[in-house]
Amino acid sequence: MNFKNKTVWITGASSGIGQELAVQLAHLGATIILSARNTDKLEQIKATLDGDNHSVIPLDLAKPEHVFDHVKSRMDEIGRVDILINNGGVSQRSLFLENDFSVYRQLMEVNYFGLIALTKAVLPSMVERGGGSIVSISSVAGKVGSKFRTGYSGSKYAVVGFMDCLRAEVADKNIHCLTICPGSIKTAIAHNSLDEHGVAQNKPEHSIENGMDVSVAVKKMINAIAKQKDEVVVGQGLSGLAPTIKRFFPGLFNRLTAKTNYR
Repeated sequence: MNFKNKTVWITGASSGIGQELAVQLAHLGATIILSARNTDKLEQIKATLDGDNHSVIPLDLAKPEHVFDHVKSRMDEIGRVDILINNGGVSQRSLFLENDFSVYRQLMEVNYFGLIALTKAVLPSMVERGGGSIVSISSVAGKVGSKFRTGYSGSKYAVVGFMDCLRAEVADKNIHCLTICPGSIKTAIAHNSLDEHGVAQNKPEHSIENGMDVSVAVKKMINAIAKQKDEVVVGQGLSGLAPTIKRFFPGLFNRLTAKTNYR
């Protein structure tokens, strides 16, 4: 796939993977629609991108019904979307027995229902036009579970399942569906992860600080989009190998995760 003159819509574009996707795809000639809650930060990023005609559409994925209604009503104005990258999301670092129930609602609204709402609003125009790509950023936590991630992992497993089903349903409509499962990538995800009360923990995490450089990870993601793959794991070390270890040595993997005691 050549990205030149393609319109790519990226959620969670105000930082981390989303911001880097915008930078690299714009450099490859794509026109970018940037979405997140922080309009000022999106405008700042837009001003740095190669090329012209990029745009900002603020969205709060924690309000999925509003996302759906707002985007659906504006699709004629927005026009053609060749690739939708559902990247926006929030993580969690807290124990099930300590979590407020509301934390689970918050994670599902943002990571799952927000993704569903935007996809539901954008996909019909792709089908009508005869093609397009839906890319959803899940996580290695959407393939394997571990301590302190019951809410996050559950929401990301849901994304994997949704994308598997959607891929089957639109296979005859020339719609490409890719699920990307990042492992530990150097972003602010740990700082923004929710604690047991649904508040950002605002502290670093060793595995993230020593994870794959975000620019390297995004290059791999863009390569997977270009090759129209169905699912890829992007990570290094244990975070990249975890799904394979779980598949072939489930007992060993479960014992290792039970002994893990870091957030």
